[in-house]
Amino acid sequence: MRGFYGFAADFIVVFHLCYVLFAVGGELLIVLGWLFRWPWIRNFTFRIVHLLAVVVVAIEALIGVLCPLTEWEYRLRFLAGQIVEGEIPFMARLVRRLIFYDFPAWVFTLTYILFALLVAASFFFAPPRRKPRPEKQ
Repeated sequence: MRGFYGFAADFIVVFHLCYVLFAVGGELLIVLGWLFRWPWIRNFTFRIVHLLAVVVVAIEALIGVLCPLTEWEYRLRFLAGQIVEGEIPFMARLVRRLIFYDFPAWVFTLTYILFALLVAASFFFAPPRRKPRPEKQ
């Protein structure tokens, strides 16, 4: 069963990386799309999901909650008999190095809030658009 927990923890850390890439990469694409007039960056669903993903992280940081994905990974590593910073597979260690940094908590909180404000500001500069509904006859 320990192997399953270790695999599940590895999956969570890769999912966590995907979440970070969606949040940061999504905003980068939105800004580039605004500059280059890419119409797809105005997709309403994409923009709302992106905004919610970023705001959730900012709120967690503001209220001092540990990211649920991080907490879940820690619990699974414990169940697998692994030490988070030591006895984990190479790829999981590599992914963790990409998404976790050793800074004071206030640095992350400030960064997340400023990033959420940037995402909110992009709604004004490149507002999302809903597709018009077909009229009923």
